[in-house]
Amino acid sequence: MMDVISGQIAQTVNGISMGKTAQALQNTTKADKAAQDFEAVYISQMITPMFAGIETDGMFGGGNAENIYRSMMIDEYGKMIAQSGGIGLADSVKASILEMQAQQQAQGTLQE
Repeated sequence: MMDVISGQIAQTVNGISMGKTAQALQNTTKADKAAQDFEAVYISQMITPMFAGIETDGMFGGGNAENIYRSMMIDEYGKMIAQSGGIGLADSVKASILEMQAQQQAQGTLQE
């Protein structure tokens, strides 16, 4: 009887541990994505002034559509730079996010 109870307790503890491990992995993945997105936006904002002085000439240059396209192009440049290693900002942001989550879990205030 005691062996059955201790076996059930062990299964419950293992299930909780595996659930927390999966939750931690999911939090790490989400933190990684958020940090990379943040870095992409930061890089886009940094490289925007590089394109401010470029004038467009000719019949099909300039206008509102040119500004919209340029903005989207700069955003994609930021994403590409961040995905290919970036400037190292994502690592610091991810570490900060995970540290804040750990503090909240330790305090028992993490909302699920």
